[in-house]
Amino acid sequence: MRQEIIGKQFDAERSLYHLQGADITDCVFAGPADGESVLKEARDIRLENCSFSLRYPLWHVEKFRMHDSKMDELTRAAIWYAKDGVITDSDLNGIKAVRECENIQLTDCTVTSEEFGWKSKGIRMADSTLNAQYLFLDSKDVSLERVKMSGKYSFQYMENLTIRDCYLDTKDAFWHSKNVTVYNSVVKGEYLGWFSDGLTLIDCKISGTQPLCYCRNLKLVNCTMEDTDLAFEYSDVEASIFGHVDSIKNPRSGEIVVDSVGEIILGDTVMECTGKVTIR
Repeated sequence: MRQEIIGKQFDAERSLYHLQGADITDCVFAGPADGESVLKEARDIRLENCSFSLRYPLWHVEKFRMHDSKMDELTRAAIWYAKDGVITDSDLNGIKAVRECENIQLTDCTVTSEEFGWKSKGIRMADSTLNAQYLFLDSKDVSLERVKMSGKYSFQYMENLTIRDCYLDTKDAFWHSKNVTVYNSVVKGEYLGWFSDGLTLIDCKISGTQPLCYCRNLKLVNCTMEDTDLAFEYSDVEASIFGHVDSIKNPRSGEIVVDSVGEIILGDTVMECTGKVTIR
């Protein structure tokens, strides 16, 4: 039989350490004792309508669910080394909210967390908003659907990332990433995609200065670009672009097909560049 914990307050160090098979409802994790790691090493727990204001509450937790709950800005490094978690209709507001986790699903969440999602695997996020600097650094096997995100330096050193129907307001995104596919999304930001390998953008709207330089295996399919100058420098690229591009500079290889371009800049290169620009 599962244990039920209802309407209680916890603030002591490791107050529910290694809790197993429990439903925790309407509880508050805060108080003068200011204890850390209140649910560390818990297994098979369900959190409903709980609030957190203590550091490191869910470390090394496995098989957990959290619904309709809130972690405030004092809940530093809330979820680390966790596995097999589902988080729904919740707010995560502390710095470094998820790190070195595996198989975590977030749906209908609001996340404001610097350095969110680092060094994790199998993170799935849908129908949520996300504000973070250095989002998902060095993570693998991540998917985002219908997510509105803002923050600089996102998706760097990632591998196997899929993004669908999202709005990304970012800068220096996808640097050094591998095997990233973005579908039907708005991608705003400066210096997008530099040094990436296997970045594919399909039916996307791209804006910002100096995008998609130094890329390998870059593909754009039926995309549009706005306020994009000095694009594709030293990239291996196959691109089909509707509309106008402000300027294209020294693509290393491949072909860029575009309706119109303000300026094509060729020459004064540090490597051989054979890329073609074709006007429809």
